[in-house]
Amino acid sequence: MLTWQDRVLLCRRAINPRKGLWTIPAGYLELNETVLDGAKREAMEEACAVIDIDALLAIYTIPRISQVQIIYRATLPAPDFAVGEESLEVDLFDWDDVPWDELAFPTVRWALRHYRETRDLTDFAPRSNPEGEAHRW
Repeated sequence: MLTWQDRVLLCRRAINPRKGLWTIPAGYLELNETVLDGAKREAMEEACAVIDIDALLAIYTIPRISQVQIIYRATLPAPDFAVGEESLEVDLFDWDDVPWDELAFPTVRWALRHYRETRDLTDFAPRSNPEGEAHRW
């Protein structure tokens, strides 16, 4: 979950699945890559953004596709970003302007809401799947 001031950065996907919908910068780890390094690399690949990771926001499990998603809370040191190789568009959104009906995955919605819950906290437990939503998609 990447922010600058009170705005969240989202990328419109240029690849499948869910091409054309909005997501947070995220992806798969490469061989011999740490989770932190992978988060930084994905932000660079998708949004041409250098980020400062602040906290572990959430760990989501998606049994249907055998995934564990680790989401960090991070900030942009300045509003410097651009369209990356896997994005059609990248933009900062005020909370009320987030394209809720055009989000690519349920975990993006979860991460946005969990970010909102924790944005003013420095010490919190990482969030997980919302109750009853582990098998909804």
